[in-house]
Amino acid sequence: MSNLDRKPLISVAIPAYNESANIEQLATRLRKVFDNLGQDYEFEVVICENGSVDDTEDKIRAEVARDSRFKMIQLSRNFYMEGGMMAALSRVTGDACVIMSADLQDPPELIPQMLELWKSGLDHVYSVITYRHGESKFRRVAAEIFYWLIDKVSDTPVPRNASDFRLVDRQMYEAFNALPERNRMVRATWGWLGFRSTAIQYERPARAGGKSTFNPIATAGFAIRGILASSLSPLKLMPILGGVFSMLSFLGAAIISIRAFVFGVPFPGWGTLVCLNLLLFGFLFLGLSIVAEYVGMTFAEVRGRPAYIVRCEPSPSSSGSAAAESN
Repeated sequence: MSNLDRKPLISVAIPAYNESANIEQLATRLRKVFDNLGQDYEFEVVICENGSVDDTEDKIRAEVARDSRFKMIQLSRNFYMEGGMMAALSRVTGDACVIMSADLQDPPELIPQMLELWKSGLDHVYSVITYRHGESKFRRVAAEIFYWLIDKVSDTPVPRNASDFRLVDRQMYEAFNALPERNRMVRATWGWLGFRSTAIQYERPARAGGKSTFNPIATAGFAIRGILASSLSPLKLMPILGGVFSMLSFLGAAIISIRAFVFGVPFPGWGTLVCLNLLLFGFLFLGLSIVAEYVGMTFAEVRGRPAYIVRCEPSPSSSGSAAAESN
């Protein structure tokens, strides 16, 4: 079969951490979507086992043995959502790739809609969450604040409430894989790459099974690093704030000097000096904390450690035997 006659290959990249309760249902729903689209497309699924401590690995291996379209890459430990996503993306080979989570909050049934838009000539179809079912009010409010903030400071557009669930063309994900930096806000990086994009909206369902690994402290640190990685605005803001505070300080000193010259010194002014010192030192340490974050990220980039470490992945021979078993 010539390249002109072959069906487009669609990859699905999925990071999975402690998703034992969802792997079987995920695979079943994906196969149903694949069967409905089988006349037009070929499919492959690359699941990254991201250092799970339950039997997620065994569940994935069972699906790999059952269906040759499924492949597994396993990391040496948990490298968080970003590391697992990048590891899975590094192994896909399709003409386009769908990126989704393993907890079934990203419905596989939306893949046909994404493919229709890709087939129409778009390179990037991302999803926008209109409502988050099964999540606490705190988490929903935190997400709103995060997206509002990153939209304001990011150097590239980050659509409000956009999720990692998306379809990207081969040219786009290969450009993403070629980027050298390790500290990256993935959702902002897609916008930086450009290409022809559109959005689809959906209400994000609650987890189908298992427990969420959401950690407010870890997520807050990730959010801060993601914002700083996607923009230099905090650094650019510091000289502006420094100039404003300096002018206010000079203005205050001039007013106090004129008042003392005309009316004399009515009181020692200890409280005023303390307040000014606290204000200026507060700004100073805020600025230093921002610089410290950038220095830390620069150190991580210079150190050059990989974003993930692969423990094992199927060899060509094992993939061939899996294909033989499925046939």
